[in-house]
Amino acid sequence: MKFWKYLGLRLLAWAVTILIGVTFIFFIPRLFPSDPVENMIGRIQSNSGQMDPAEKEALRKSLRVQFGLEGSLWTQYTSFLWKGMLHFDFGPSLMSFPTPVGDILMTYLPYTVGLSLTTTILAWIIGNFIGLLAGFRKNKRASKILEGIAICIYPIPYFIVALILQVIFAFLLGWFPLQATIIQSADFATYIASLIKASILPAVSILLLGTGWWIISMKSLSGATAEEDFVLYARYRGLSEGKIGRSYVFRNSILTQVTALAMSLGGVFNGSIMTEIIFGYPGVGTLVQKAITQSDYNMILGTITLSIIAISTCTLIADLIYPFIDPRIRYS
Repeated sequence: MKFWKYLGLRLLAWAVTILIGVTFIFFIPRLFPSDPVENMIGRIQSNSGQMDPAEKEALRKSLRVQFGLEGSLWTQYTSFLWKGMLHFDFGPSLMSFPTPVGDILMTYLPYTVGLSLTTTILAWIIGNFIGLLAGFRKNKRASKILEGIAICIYPIPYFIVALILQVIFAFLLGWFPLQATIIQSADFATYIASLIKASILPAVSILLLGTGWWIISMKSLSGATAEEDFVLYARYRGLSEGKIGRSYVFRNSILTQVTALAMSLGGVFNGSIMTEIIFGYPGVGTLVQKAITQSDYNMILGTITLSIIAISTCTLIADLIYPFIDPRIRYS
């Protein structure tokens, strides 16, 4: 009974969090000085010349309906909740009119998920393993060296690491393309080969900095846990250092890292915007950047709504699995 009560409260908090998040992202783009409908009409006129005023007004009304900009803000908001949240229908994209936002997202999303999900999980595993060793055996020379490397790497911005990798391995050595080139029209083997080659440099840039963060955070947590009385007592009992590290230090330090991993996994739907832009990688991060610069309300709503739902859901799942990681936690 306690579990179902806990689950009900967490589901309520999950729904409220999503509602608040999508409410903000609905109203913020409407504060932008540019109007997406007028931008599109301007592009149409630049390509086809001046339009008749009556035709222009009819086109304006039609576009405002298609982009969900007709009526009061409250009408637009309720329509967005009904269509976007419940049916994942965000209307047509401004920059790729009249293609629906959902279709474009489904084209870009697999690339971002494949790249960011893989690098996030690898960075979490590698970083926590090294961080545990650095914190639990902090007096060892190897631990200090690993910690020093992580501290030096982590503060470097993503785009600096990406540019360095691009200059060395793409421009000077020529091992990889300067811009991600994925051959989709060829056979499956050629497509996979081009995808892997285009993904290596972006993946390495994200993996390096992500691993540095996990090392630093896990080292701090495990170092503090290693000083606790129960760890000292375990040593007095004659337990091996490996047993103490796995069963006492690791299990008591990993809980915070699981929460952070849940947040990171939810965030992969946004991708690393700067990394994707630098390498020309066809991910959702690049899509968000294009949508913002072109005032594509529908695309902004679609991508960020997806991200909010993903982060909230991953956090909910992390909360539900806590008792399996730490037996001290109970659903009460």
